[in-house]
Amino acid sequence: MSSKISFEGIGEVVATFACGEGVTAGQVVKVTADGTVGPCSAGEKFCGVALSAEDGYGAIQLGGLVKVPVSGGEVQAGWIKLSADGSGGVKKDDSAGVEHLVVRVETDGAVVRL
Repeated sequence: MSSKISFEGIGEVVATFACGEGVTAGQVVKVTADGTVGPCSAGEKFCGVALSAEDGYGAIQLGGLVKVPVSGGEVQAGWIKLSADGSGGVKKDDSAGVEHLVVRVETDGAVVRL
């Protein structure tokens, strides 16, 4: 893939949430209470990606294109069902996953439309 192509910031929608214990920047998260996000367990649906997390709050990307860690090696470009992998990233999940558009797969993750 050409390094001249960039998907950063396209359609980005970010909101501030309180962060439950264990939330770190770069991981997928789920809503755990009013205005609060926490880490996802394997197979869970995710609501977004933590762009930052410190002092109990985080910037959570809820929409647009974002790079996420991928496990399992089965993710490819196109429409694919994804769920949380339990380690902060995503995995292909044809049974319980939610369909997302993957626009690029790289060795260290994939660019996904939330």
